[in-house]
Amino acid sequence: MEELTSNVEGKDAPVKAVDASMEAEDPALEAIRKAAESIVKNVIRDAIYTIRHLQKTEAVPGIKYPVPNITWMKCKDFTVFNGLAQIEDYLKTWELHESWLHWTNYISEEELEYSTRYFYRVRWSIPTCRKPIPRATACVYFVIEISKIRPSARRVSIQRKMAQRCD
Repeated sequence: MEELTSNVEGKDAPVKAVDASMEAEDPALEAIRKAAESIVKNVIRDAIYTIRHLQKTEAVPGIKYPVPNITWMKCKDFTVFNGLAQIEDYLKTWELHESWLHWTNYISEEELEYSTRYFYRVRWSIPTCRKPIPRATACVYFVIEISKIRPSARRVSIQRKMAQRCD
């Protein structure tokens, strides 16, 4: 069994062979040992580089991460179904683990003097085989607002509100 250690600076300590008598007898084992040692050193070096890089980029206060978005439809193209499809397209830009499942539904509409608001809810949960009905869910509410006074060629207005727990 070999032991390889590395300090924070990335300088490798010497590799110690426990059973040197086996390696002296078989040159093929020595070649395998050297190849394995080289692979392990490269993996450790790359891991240290990656960790340092992440520490530099993530530890910077005020760092801005790009937020992907979609091109929202124009007011004249809006239907309740198209709104649902646009929200689904938008959710595809989110980085989520595959275990998170969601369903989106249209809730209602609200007529205002100068606009109409359409309300949608996206419910998130993690069902499992043992617990197909999740104990907790999280919701994101979307409001798509269609102006009655602005030109219909303008884009819809979107509002997002998060809730930690849904009933």
